[in-house]
Amino acid sequence: MMGPVIRRGNAPLVLSMPHVGTAIPEEIEARLVSPWLARKDADWWIDQLYEFAGELDATIVRAHWSRTVIDLNRDPSGVSLYPGQATTGLCPIETFDGEPLYRPGEEPAAEEIEARTDLYFRPYHKALSSELSRLRESSERVVLYDCHSIRSAIYRLFAGKLPVFNLGTNSGAAADPDLVERASSVIASSGRSHIVDGRFKGGYITRHYGQPEHGVHALQMELACRGYMRESLGPVSEANWPIAFDPVFAGPTRLTLRAVLVACLAFARG
Repeated sequence: MMGPVIRRGNAPLVLSMPHVGTAIPEEIEARLVSPWLARKDADWWIDQLYEFAGELDATIVRAHWSRTVIDLNRDPSGVSLYPGQATTGLCPIETFDGEPLYRPGEEPAAEEIEARTDLYFRPYHKALSSELSRLRESSERVVLYDCHSIRSAIYRLFAGKLPVFNLGTNSGAAADPDLVERASSVIASSGRSHIVDGRFKGGYITRHYGQPEHGVHALQMELACRGYMRESLGPVSEANWPIAFDPVFAGPTRLTLRAVLVACLAFARG
C-alpha cells in the first residue's frame, strides 16, 4: 500500500500537501460515478508550483491517494471544521459543487470509513508528526505550512470570487503573531487580492499541529487557482479541467510563495 511521498530536508520548515494525490484503489473507483468527478477537487499542480521548496531544504510530505478516498485535512472524528457552512467530509460523497461521487447505494458506510482511516489517513499523519518531531530536536521553532488550492468561484462554498491568497491561522491560535505578520506582509506586497482567516481559516492539519506553545507554528495557504493557472471562472467539465500547468504563467505567484517560505524560515531561525 503506497504511503505518503516524503522529501526530507533539514531546515525548520515542513510543507504538507494533503490534496495533491490522484490515485484511487480499483475497488473504490468501480463504485464511483466517474474517475474525473472523483479527482475534480484535487489541489492541481500544487507539488509543481512549490517545487522550489527543495532548494530551501524544506521537508515535503505529499499525499499519494485522492481526497475522494479520504480527506487528510478533515477531523477523523467527523466533526465539521466549518459548522453551518457547506463542506465535504472525511470520506466525501459529493464534490464541492454538490455532485454525487458514488453510484446510488455505493457510498462508504461507517465500517469502511474506519478502515480507510487506518489505511490512508493515519500513515500520512504519522509521517507528518514524525518529521515535525525530527526537526524539533534541532530547532526551537518549526513552521508547518499546509499547501492548498481551490477554484476561484464555487458558489456552493462561498459567495463571489475568492481572493488569490487565503492565509489561515485558526484565528491566530495556530501560529505566533510575528509569523502571521511576516507571511501576511508578503502576500499584501504582492499586489494581488488576499485575506487572513477569511473563508478558509485552516483545516484539521493547521488546527491539530499548530501548537505555538510547543514550538510548532502552522499556516494554511489556500490559493485561488487563477493565481497560478489560466482559469476560467464558473462551472468546469472533463473537457476543460484541469488546465495544464504553465510555469511561466505561475511565475509571479511562485515568487510570492517563495518569499512567504523565506519569511517562515527567518521566523523559525529567530
